[in-house]
Amino acid sequence: MATWLAGRPDHALAVTLAARGVPASSAWHDFFDAAEGLLDAASIDRALVRLPRSALVGLVADPPAIDGALEHLALVNGSGVPYTSVTERLAELQSREPGAFVAAPAAPAPVPADEQHAAAAAERAFTTAGSLADVLLACLHAPFARTGAGSVSAAERKRLLDTGALGDADDVEDLLAAAAMAGLALPRERQWVVTTQGESWLEAPTAERWTIIATGFRAALPDGVRTPDGGFAAPATWATAYPLDPDWPARLARLRRVGESWGLLSRDDRTEFVWTAALRRGEPADASALVAHLPAEIDRVYLQADLTAIAPGPLAPPLDLRLRSIAVRESRAQASTYRFTAHSLGSGMTEGETAGSIRAFLTELSLTGIPQPLDYLIDSTAARHGLVRVRDASGRTRVESTDASLLEAIAIDQALRPLGLLRDGDTLLSRVTRDAVYWALADARYPVVALDEDGAPEPVHRRAAGVVEASPAAPADTYARLLSLLRSGHGTEGEEGWLGRELEQAVRARSEIVVVVRMPDGSERTLTLEASGLGGGRLRGRDRAADIERTLPVSSIVSVRPA
Repeated sequence: MATWLAGRPDHALAVTLAARGVPASSAWHDFFDAAEGLLDAASIDRALVRLPRSALVGLVADPPAIDGALEHLALVNGSGVPYTSVTERLAELQSREPGAFVAAPAAPAPVPADEQHAAAAAERAFTTAGSLADVLLACLHAPFARTGAGSVSAAERKRLLDTGALGDADDVEDLLAAAAMAGLALPRERQWVVTTQGESWLEAPTAERWTIIATGFRAALPDGVRTPDGGFAAPATWATAYPLDPDWPARLARLRRVGESWGLLSRDDRTEFVWTAALRRGEPADASALVAHLPAEIDRVYLQADLTAIAPGPLAPPLDLRLRSIAVRESRAQASTYRFTAHSLGSGMTEGETAGSIRAFLTELSLTGIPQPLDYLIDSTAARHGLVRVRDASGRTRVESTDASLLEAIAIDQALRPLGLLRDGDTLLSRVTRDAVYWALADARYPVVALDEDGAPEPVHRRAAGVVEASPAAPADTYARLLSLLRSGHGTEGEEGWLGRELEQAVRARSEIVVVVRMPDGSERTLTLEASGLGGGRLRGRDRAADIERTLPVSSIVSVRPA
């Protein structure tokens, strides 16, 4: 195995180490250490219990029916024969769990679901898409904090519950799991962040949103439930796909919850929706049958004199997204209510809207024109917005205002102390960048606007989006240090490399070893030595039988074993 490991390119070797769960901080010094670690009984057991049933059945078949994945896991050699240590652990596991090594009986094909169940599934998918949009929008402006266990923090859950984005605090984990499957959001260190693909998803119609999630869901299914044609096995067989894996029931439960909430899986394994049947066969996701059960999206609202907007149906996502940037959504259903406030309009202006752009948008959106109270509110908010201006000033940021009392309030605001604001005549200066100062003032609810180099207002967008390609680090990067250490170890050419390793360990431990030495006349002699040194191609040690120091050429040593 050491020779096989040493002969693999770095990227393939890193994939093997990652698949076997080897810590990147492992203290291995050479490929013999790596081989010994991978052939350790505990390490083999960890790999075997996570194999799908099909792989377990193939390993114990006579002759073994091996696929390439098992070689990548370093469980079989280049000829497809399991290593001796693997065979021993298989025998032990098979004696304890014989049923795990027998092919599962074929499940009957699911029957098509009736119209009532299909309509209910489509409604669940519609509701879930709206919830995920709320979650991504909240995460887009302020990344969700994660606990040490990886779950969303309680404070973030409460924030989402208060905004009506969730029906239950625990729903957020399933929503983010679906988003991660489709590449819409990613866990980064201690936060969840939205990707650029997630930003695009927010503006997509409901049918396209569902298609992206459905495609990601299928791609994220584990190998044990996938089929060679790119589809997946009948959900009725999923429960027995990983018979030895203690974590599989919890993973399966989440997959089922996600699948059911997006209308992909029925709540019993006997029926199947038309759109899911196509996915299961490996065909592209097609939302046309699902859309037939959804209400049509609209592109107009009623603007009311009480500063509300009434959408008589589900508003098209791009319009909903922009309307929510200048209004607070008070209710979410097939008919939604939005309320305009000075703060909501100010927030939109902070994100780059102007009085003109808001009027143009609402004029096009409204079925009833712009009521006079709303028109006044837009004017008054715009007049106040921009009382505080921030701009670059020769490597510093200058804060200006025509309202001296407002500028004084900013100067003594304890929440803004980290900006290090200092008086400079009728303005304030900070060493912090303009955008950082801008958002600090905006978060403190000051009517701030950013100016460009020419002194004109410039929209500043705050986004927490990641990059679609910024997936978790590639295995080769994760294991770069360990791979370098292994490559720098001594040679691993068969028995010669193994012999050198054994001699090094004996010298390090000053242990007694039995060495077989080939003499000049071709005969062999056995010596028992207490190894004391190794260098220059020679082994030094005390011969216990003769009680003398001996120096032996390593090239003459045939074999070595512990005394």
